[in-house]
Amino acid sequence: MSLLDRFSLGEGFRKYFEIATAFDDTGRNDVFGIRHEVYCEELGFEPVRPDRRETDEYDRHSLHCLMRTSTEPHSLVGCNRLVMARPEEPDYPLPFERTCAATLDRSIIDPAKEPRGAIAEVSRLAVRAYYRRRKGETKAAVAISDEDFGTREQPRFPYIPIGLYLGVIALAKHEGIETLFVLTEPRLADHFAKLGVKITQIGGPVEHRGIRVPSMMNVDSIIKGLRFFVKPIWRVVAEEIEAGYTTSRPAFRPT
Repeated sequence: MSLLDRFSLGEGFRKYFEIATAFDDTGRNDVFGIRHEVYCEELGFEPVRPDRRETDEYDRHSLHCLMRTSTEPHSLVGCNRLVMARPEEPDYPLPFERTCAATLDRSIIDPAKEPRGAIAEVSRLAVRAYYRRRKGETKAAVAISDEDFGTREQPRFPYIPIGLYLGVIALAKHEGIETLFVLTEPRLADHFAKLGVKITQIGGPVEHRGIRVPSMMNVDSIIKGLRFFVKPIWRVVAEEIEAGYTTSRPAFRPT
């Protein structure tokens, strides 16, 4: 990517990819199919399912976004989800609250004491093998590294993982979520800082498909703090997510 392209990331993203809400059965089946391909067939994180759909108990109260190529014929690229509190059982723990129960530093934040309708978790980020950032990447569903941003002389931008993160942030903003939790590789905060995103570690590391740390982000602060060169891609992603709400409504509606 040239230096000039770096200042038109929105158009660059639109040229190659599109983000869609996966609110209907077709969209959700695409999401579950990508997850099965990545988490079950490629990485072996979950057992292979006869229907080739990777789902869990949290999908019933989650909102999903889907990335596709922008030109015909569209090809599925990846997906992400926003896990919300259960409307009928708001105190039911989010996934990270179980995984990190013993390592959370509740002096920083205690999720159990937060308004449940204002928090959510980002999880099940998955990108199909063909679109992974490097050939031979076999141990992660997707990752961000220093190499993805290139160098001063040859800058690049990791459209796919950043687009998927921005997609779920746009979902969270639309739903009135204030705080996002995420369980990620330890260096994610450094990589997000390049984009102007502040992510705060809220507990010690755990073993969960590799070493992961629990962290939190404030949705409004993310949007306000994005660096100037990221704002164009944010605007494109936010528009595409908003367009999804005009054509289809999510089956799951938080209270």
